[in-house]
Amino acid sequence: MPLFTHIYCLISLIFGYMPTQSPLPGGLKFHGSEEAINQRTSYNVLGDRAIEFSEQFSIECNLSLYPATEIGYIVRIKNRKSDRIFNLFYDGQGDNLIFKFNEEGKDNLIVAQMNRDELLNTQWFNMRISFDLTGNSINLTINNQSFSAKNQKFEATYSPVILFGKSDHVIDVPSFAIKDLSVESKETYSFPLLENEGNIVHDMNGNPVGKVVNPDWLKNYAYHWNHQTSFKSQAIAGAGYNSQRKELYYFNRDSIHIYNVRSGDKRIEIFKQKCPVKLVLGTNFIDTTRNKLYTYEVYYDTPYDGPTVASLDLDTFEWTVESYEQLPTQLHHHSSYLNNAASEYTIFGGFGNMKYSKSFFSFDLATREWIALEDFSGDFLSPRYFSSLGYEEKKSSLYVFGGMGNESGEQAVGRKYYYDLYQVDLNSNQITKRWEIPWGKDNIVPVRGMFTLNDSTLFTLCYPEHFSQSTLKLYRFSLKDGNYEILGDSIPIISDKITTNANLYFDSGLNNLYAVVQEFEDDISSELNIYSLAFPAITAAELSDFPVDKSNNLLVIILLLSGSAIAIGYLLLQKQKPIDNPIVEEINKGIVAVPRIERKTRPNSIYLFGTFTVRDRKNRDITYMFSTQLKQVFCLILQYSTSEDGITSQHLSNLLWPDRPADKVKNSRGVTINNLRKTLSELDGIELIHEKGYYKIILHEEAYCDYSRCLELASTHEMDVFRDEFAEIVGRGKFLYLADDYLFDEFKEEAEAKLEPILLVEIEKSFEAGLYHTTISLAEAIFNIDPLNELALACEIKAMQKLKAHEEAKIKYRAFALEYKKVTGNDYPHTFMSLVNS
Repeated sequence: MPLFTHIYCLISLIFGYMPTQSPLPGGLKFHGSEEAINQRTSYNVLGDRAIEFSEQFSIECNLSLYPATEIGYIVRIKNRKSDRIFNLFYDGQGDNLIFKFNEEGKDNLIVAQMNRDELLNTQWFNMRISFDLTGNSINLTINNQSFSAKNQKFEATYSPVILFGKSDHVIDVPSFAIKDLSVESKETYSFPLLENEGNIVHDMNGNPVGKVVNPDWLKNYAYHWNHQTSFKSQAIAGAGYNSQRKELYYFNRDSIHIYNVRSGDKRIEIFKQKCPVKLVLGTNFIDTTRNKLYTYEVYYDTPYDGPTVASLDLDTFEWTVESYEQLPTQLHHHSSYLNNAASEYTIFGGFGNMKYSKSFFSFDLATREWIALEDFSGDFLSPRYFSSLGYEEKKSSLYVFGGMGNESGEQAVGRKYYYDLYQVDLNSNQITKRWEIPWGKDNIVPVRGMFTLNDSTLFTLCYPEHFSQSTLKLYRFSLKDGNYEILGDSIPIISDKITTNANLYFDSGLNNLYAVVQEFEDDISSELNIYSLAFPAITAAELSDFPVDKSNNLLVIILLLSGSAIAIGYLLLQKQKPIDNPIVEEINKGIVAVPRIERKTRPNSIYLFGTFTVRDRKNRDITYMFSTQLKQVFCLILQYSTSEDGITSQHLSNLLWPDRPADKVKNSRGVTINNLRKTLSELDGIELIHEKGYYKIILHEEAYCDYSRCLELASTHEMDVFRDEFAEIVGRGKFLYLADDYLFDEFKEEAEAKLEPILLVEIEKSFEAGLYHTTISLAEAIFNIDPLNELALACEIKAMQKLKAHEEAKIKYRAFALEYKKVTGNDYPHTFMSLVNS
């Protein structure tokens, strides 16, 4: 365990608080070759410090791998005293994951082959590189497996420059993340990576040490819900999560959408035979033991004698009828849990036929029968719906939290919101009320699912369902007394229909929470939105609590309080000696100013190049607030605002709702426009107006849109002045990247038609002017439009050669030649050298 984790726990013990979650949610994610070169992440661990180690030193961190780019250099280790450079190269494209430790430009020293499934299904694994300067050896440890290289003939001392990600001419970077970083010799330099913004990296004492370019701070992922993807179904559909396969399912009677939360891959399977159950609510559960999805309907309001429970084999995608049995009444918004060990699926509560239910029913997967669970004793558990149900295996107990209903169960009596917790012992059938807390805020209800942690806390999503435009928030409740905290920001939900629902899933292997929000427009068609949040989640105060103010540094207090604990004090004094920091010393002398933190993004901004991104007036990422439909409406209005006077109501309706009756279209359009206006109100300087029958987006000075700015630069005819800014914009990535809806096709074509001739002119001018980095960025932008553009290839290769990035130039040429053959079926006719000399 890294030293700063020990100290965090020590702080907790002294102040009488031990966290129930993992204490360190930080880390740094690296953007790799999936991004433009100038958007890739680079981290110089020790910055400008010249620290000299003798005898031995090591670099240790926890490492996480991402599927976006699975090949490239993770870290390079230079020596200020010699020209020797070592690097760690990662290749995840084969059946196994391969890590190669090399002496750069000379020899491969270590090859470590690792089990692909084992590493990729684990969010974090340890990585350690140790240099034995006296024994002349290097040791590489990956996930507790060690590999070594001997006879390295080191000098007596080593002054390392440690570079993660992109550095110098090395631009091939995989997608990965690190946390709990330390550099250790006789002293230990620890970097918790708990920043949430900026380009300066601090040690655990809050001293500025390292520098990072294009950082993606993981702490933000523990506060901001990240919208992953969305799906739509015109028929009644259901959704569920398979923690074994890391897959989320969205199915109707005809097909199933499958989304892998780890890789981001999406696919659809069409059923050979329709689902035999007539879907009304689409309620379902996943049996990971049998690898089956079960869908069920507890009741039909009209006469129906068909199957009510069916299972889908998730390997063959064939349906099997499991039961024809119905329960006595409909149970809207019942809660549920699956006991895999007992092969039983249990539901509680619900609403139907003007009544609230307090019954437990269990479906036996072996006998295929519903059983009413009775003979409960103990405290009275009132009828309710919208409650949350969880299962604790160690105590063989259910937990029932919250909801609304009343003691009689009759809807006519009126409903009461509950903020209580009951424990149901399944061995004794004893019901115990654990607590009830007063509630003076807007009434809320929980989602169907919850999970418990360490026998001490429960987590669930709650929202005020009585608001049309509502928001889900993550709550952490104490199982002991009901004390709670709100974690993370919020998720939008439109709760007009009783069939609209949400659920929460926790994947302990990936350390991620997944929120699934299914919104119905007409009780038949629905849209599913999937969000993720890194775990442990944090509060708003915790988001920006590092580095702490030096005058309030708790570590100083701990050192003073622990003076009587000799052993602990000795450890801290040995491990946590002050680090000399020339920057801080110069500031204290008044010689230099505090280094300015460069920001990759700006407030009140909308980015259409690369991944669609929106940041609000506080520079927070609010992209998750834009559903698929809001993106469609915004982009359509913006498209027509830049080229015409806007888009007419009729044209907008025809594009978005071509098959819907006029009265429903008007209502849908009104709701969508209002939602878009509300979301855009999070930004200053942007207006959505409706004038003379036209919708139009107006951008004022405070707001920034990269597409609008790009068109403005192109129209100035002063590209020599603005070329770098232009290259930076188009270098973010492909225009409307990942926006695959046909509605965006015209916008994309229009943008690319405007950009391509400008790019082709500017790439030649930039190369002639010796602006080789700009040339490379412009080449990548051209490839986003025309992957087989030979001018872009020639200019990029020659620019790389000028920058002495010879290997990278060859890699680019080979990739182009492969793509050329794949598309045309012919070998690329020009040699590498002919392009270099052209």
